[in-house]
Amino acid sequence: MSRFAPGPLLARLVLLLALCVALPALAADDPTDAQRTQQALKVLRDIQAIPEQAIPDRLFDEARGILVVPDALKVGFVFGGRRGHGLFSMRNPDGTWSNPVFVRLTGGSVGFQIGVQKSDIVMVFRTARGLNDITTGKLTLGAGASVAAGPIGRDAATGTDAQFKADIWSWSRARGLFAGVAFDGAVIAIDDEANQRMYGPGATPRMIFEQRTPKRAPNVLVDFRDTLEEAGATAHNRRLVQREKGADIDRAVEAAERGATTPAATTTAATSDTTSSAPEQASGQPEPEPGVTTEALPAPAAPAKKKSGKP
Repeated sequence: MSRFAPGPLLARLVLLLALCVALPALAADDPTDAQRTQQALKVLRDIQAIPEQAIPDRLFDEARGILVVPDALKVGFVFGGRRGHGLFSMRNPDGTWSNPVFVRLTGGSVGFQIGVQKSDIVMVFRTARGLNDITTGKLTLGAGASVAAGPIGRDAATGTDAQFKADIWSWSRARGLFAGVAFDGAVIAIDDEANQRMYGPGATPRMIFEQRTPKRAPNVLVDFRDTLEEAGATAHNRRLVQREKGADIDRAVEAAERGATTPAATTTAATSDTTSSAPEQASGQPEPEPGVTTEALPAPAAPAKKKSGKP
């Protein structure tokens, strides 16, 4: 009689069963819409608070949309899945930010992976590509718009795409600092139920972006929009300061280049003018013209005395 020895397949089935049991428990702790908004607001402030992990000013200043997904859940055992709920805001034509809409982030993967992990995700939409897909319901990252791992730091540049040509830049924070990470294949879909709970029955993404919702946006959603406004204005002002500093340096260089040749000639001309005017200033009279001779006139003689005629 042979003894039964559990093989790798059985171990995988046991772990997969454990994950299936754990997922509903994790889902049961899902926060409310207001709590999710507060968490997204905290993530946005965290990534901008420290220069070493902030979104570069250029990306934030040129952003067309911002997506923040707090506590996105990733579960994997060879086959993996990702699920998260977050907020997405779009920049208006006048440069202001819209009220946020609720979205879902989902995706799958295959590879050497095992376990459960939560992470905060931030995505910056630099171009208009993909924005219409989100507005109409769903965007597949990598297909509807190119995605790249975001650079770190306000002044950071990336070696793979120094011109910031990607449509979307993404960051993730599992623990500690944010790091750039790509999410090709993930899907961003509108969470209509959450939007209608917060903005009123029948609220659509376009109505939210254009502020035509049945209900006024709750204060927590307005705070999210205002934080984007402040962060965008700060990034824009820093870029203006950097440009002005660059212009000052250019002007200083040009002045130094001009000063290398001009001051010598100016000094020589000034010295010549001073030398030529010195005799005139010393005598108080102009010098005689060349070829003209001057001679002093003799003094007049004294008049003779008349004789009286008497002895």
